[in-house]
Amino acid sequence: MNTPPLTLTAPAKLNLMLRILGRREDGYHELQTVFQLLDVGDTLSFTPTNDRQIHLHCPGVDVPPEQNLIVRASRLLQEAALQQNISRQNIGVKISVDKVLPAGGGIGGGSSDAATTLLALNHLWQCELDLDALAELGRQLGADIPVFVRGASAFAEGVGEKLTPVSIEPRWYVVLKPACHVSTAALFSNPRLTRDSAAITLAALRDRQLNSDWLTQYAGNDFQPLVEDLYPEVREAREWLAQYADAFLTGTGACVFAGFESEATARQVLEARPDGWEGFVAKGADESLTHRQLANFAATV
Repeated sequence: MNTPPLTLTAPAKLNLMLRILGRREDGYHELQTVFQLLDVGDTLSFTPTNDRQIHLHCPGVDVPPEQNLIVRASRLLQEAALQQNISRQNIGVKISVDKVLPAGGGIGGGSSDAATTLLALNHLWQCELDLDALAELGRQLGADIPVFVRGASAFAEGVGEKLTPVSIEPRWYVVLKPACHVSTAALFSNPRLTRDSAAITLAALRDRQLNSDWLTQYAGNDFQPLVEDLYPEVREAREWLAQYADAFLTGTGACVFAGFESEATARQVLEARPDGWEGFVAKGADESLTHRQLANFAATV
């Protein structure tokens, strides 16, 4: 193969609000949430090979290949391409990951890595699947993956897969991760979890423009009270951050966040955090870094 390596950023996300509307007959939960993409993330590099093997180098991540979302996404796309006979090449790849996003924080690191893998390999292997097909493959691996595949901040419904793109007022975010790991499965099965929040209507999206007033009106995360009860470290981090601005849990945790109008203010807050807490500053982005970088790569090849 003569295709050059492709390097992409797999961006983080925040859930600016998250409501649980009820439990479905299949055991999953009906949700409503706002996904805010961020301008920081893991870095993944893809080098095509001719051996049909998936080679992954991801220092610091001790996950068996059969459980790793990057490997699973690669194999799923490989199977789809071979079944549809839409790739005439031997489709293998070497993937190198610079993992900078904290794991298990509710900021979508693993889901974003998987989505970025689908997008990158669809291009490198010349599969020519559209975003609908790629998002469906991603949905098979995780409910958060489609939003990263589609590459736009969005209002989400269902289990998180029904997406309405939105434009969100620009903000700089401080994201903190206390030293604990929250079990998503344990939260969903906990009888104390709120499951009857009122639904937000699409009319409330105000032409898909979400300004600070809208975000303040609908802010909140139904997982937050339970997570803070089970993991006091999360409450401590959120309450510390709330000294500076309204602070919330993202996803099922453990990360908490607050939004600020300027990068300088956000960085001052981050620098003041207590020792032992991971954290970073990021700007909200309506369009995914992955999509922008992939478009630039395609234009130069």
